[in-house]
Amino acid sequence: MAVDILNRIEEKGAFAEPLLDACLMRDDIMNISDRRLLTQIVYGTLRMRGRLDWIICQLYRGNFNLMETGIKNILRTALYQIWFTERIPDFAIVDEAVKMAKNMHPAASGLINAILRNAIRKKDEIVYPDIVKNPALHISTFHSHPLWLVKRWLETFGVEETAAICRENNEVPPYTLRINRMKTTQEQVAEEMSHSGFDVKTTTFSPDGLVISHPAVPLREIVFYKSGHIHVQDEASQLIACLVDPTPGDAILDICSGTGGKATHLAEIMGNRGRIVALDINNVKIELLRENAKRQGVDILDAWRGNAAEDRGKGFHEAFDRVLIDAPCSGTGTLRRNPEIKWRSSFADIKKLVLLQRTILKKAALYLKKGGRLIYSTCSMLPAENEEVVKDFIARHNDFVLARPPLTIHSSLIDKQGYFRTFPHRHNMDGFFGAVLMKEADSKGE
Repeated sequence: MAVDILNRIEEKGAFAEPLLDACLMRDDIMNISDRRLLTQIVYGTLRMRGRLDWIICQLYRGNFNLMETGIKNILRTALYQIWFTERIPDFAIVDEAVKMAKNMHPAASGLINAILRNAIRKKDEIVYPDIVKNPALHISTFHSHPLWLVKRWLETFGVEETAAICRENNEVPPYTLRINRMKTTQEQVAEEMSHSGFDVKTTTFSPDGLVISHPAVPLREIVFYKSGHIHVQDEASQLIACLVDPTPGDAILDICSGTGGKATHLAEIMGNRGRIVALDINNVKIELLRENAKRQGVDILDAWRGNAAEDRGKGFHEAFDRVLIDAPCSGTGTLRRNPEIKWRSSFADIKKLVLLQRTILKKAALYLKKGGRLIYSTCSMLPAENEEVVKDFIARHNDFVLARPPLTIHSSLIDKQGYFRTFPHRHNMDGFFGAVLMKEADSKGE
């Protein structure tokens, strides 16, 4: 199952979470230990793929790049278990991998057997690039991140912090919920879930968050989720609604809203009073947004399909008190949750995203009332997508200024420049960036 999922991720550009969810919903894997092992193998292999590939290349005499995807993933999953798990003996891992190869790639079964047995014998002899002579290649290889990304983080964070970021990205992220403050409180949900056998604690920074350890059943199957009392959402993502800091009666535009995690949170903070327009280009996400809003009891939210890079027309111009841009980005702050992203992106992709981000920000400025606030946010940890986009915008729009985030954001999450930032290795949440831009009331614009 793990190899099949990994093949589909690599060959078809699929994402791990929905594939795993579909697999775990079937009746042929009911044992909780097996379900956890499958999840661990898939995510663990994705997280450590760079190091696993380095190991294979040290043991394989042929051209690794020409090896079939299925053979690579049989080797990767086996090596991941040999290197990073303790539950299954090495000989059983090799035996299972060879059996799988005979079924899926018969001609390669001997090669897989030889590489894995050689790996067990030489486990302590694998050599990695020297961190002093070549820190970028060492971190990229040993901590399993693409070299282009490591080089850019080194420019921003230095060697020690870049290594810490990459190390943390290979850990299992916390399972974080947001409570629906229109229906319940942190305390009520925490107490009820504790009585039901969940290990629950409140989040450090979000006033609406709970962290669940080792859930025994999928959260989407429990009564609290179905009744709209909780929503699965990382703490950093929850804090974006706090950054917007809406008040009841506001007119808010949420651009690139996705499935509506932030939009529904805004509505809950507003006490379901006011108006929220959520805009996204993806029809499937719009439908999921509507379902989420209904489940959570939100009825002030209108979901629209539309391209954020295009002007929505005069009906939108200066119509909103707050505009939130959840900008399409590289997702480099979410690599703990979405490790497959590491192996798909390139610096060329970042350049294209920056052009799109600048266009969306320029269009979004048209929709904000004078005196209103525009919030630009990403789940990226690359300056090119964050402060550089904001600085370029301010330089071109003399009616906007960078404002300090509201008091709803803890001061430790605001840097010296006045930007909101979270980091996996510092705060144990996804890496997010946010800027609050105020449109001056008496300015004539660009």
